[in-house]
Amino acid sequence: MKFANSISVRRSNALADYVMLMKPELTLLSVLTAVGSAFLALNGSLHYYLLVHTFIGTTLVGGAAGVLNQYVERRYDSLMKRTEHRPLLSGRIQPVEALVFGIVLCVTGLFYLALFTNWVAVSLAVLTLVSYLAIYTPLKRKTPFATVVGGIPGALPPLIGWAIVRGSVSMEAWSLFFILFFWQMPHFLSLAWMYRNDYARADYKLLTVLDPSCAITSRQILVYSIALIPASLMPMLVGITGMFYFIGALMLSLGFLAIAIRLYFVRTNYAARKLFYASLLFLPALFFLMMI
Repeated sequence: MKFANSISVRRSNALADYVMLMKPELTLLSVLTAVGSAFLALNGSLHYYLLVHTFIGTTLVGGAAGVLNQYVERRYDSLMKRTEHRPLLSGRIQPVEALVFGIVLCVTGLFYLALFTNWVAVSLAVLTLVSYLAIYTPLKRKTPFATVVGGIPGALPPLIGWAIVRGSVSMEAWSLFFILFFWQMPHFLSLAWMYRNDYARADYKLLTVLDPSCAITSRQILVYSIALIPASLMPMLVGITGMFYFIGALMLSLGFLAIAIRLYFVRTNYAARKLFYASLLFLPALFFLMMI
């Protein structure tokens, strides 16, 4: 009985490690924006099964990106305290196992989207994987501009969700893309601010590493937070939402800007952490307003 329980515990731990490889927090946030976009694209249609296809397909593709990213960056992640306990670095999962798992997720996700959705969604999923793994990931060690480049694959999930329902990408979908793009900049830069010593130790050429005083970083965060205001209001301008959303989005984006302004003036880790957590609340709240 004890032997059986021991096997069960090991299997449970192994499953948890593989889930961790998929970067569940980041993947879930991307999946929620894709599903939210698909829900908006339904526009009264009763084809709710498309939401299930969106959830499964983007979870597989997003998980694959997370796993393969960790495989590629495993040597550099081992130098960072924030990532040193990940399953791949602690030895709980071997590199070849992570590679195979990532490839299986990637192929399965693309095949699933091709089988149950359309080729526009598949093409966008391929673009997400290629731009994230082949362009953004190696670029982080070369230039701080990588953050802007990484904003593109990070903002593509809403386009995938919209394409799954409509079979094309319209201005409505692009309005959601712009929200995610401008949101990602203060979101990631505040995270990079908090862990800039870690990133420096791993020799990542991020803006927070090359800008020790974070004067330029805080200015960039402020600029993107300002740009996030019209981007957040764009869904009403293209006809997705109404005045209720407009008022709620304006209040949310102005509140977010206030926190960014505070960071601009004080430039402390505490203020950066506050902005980071505010960004985690901002995006789900905005999409919730849209769906209402």
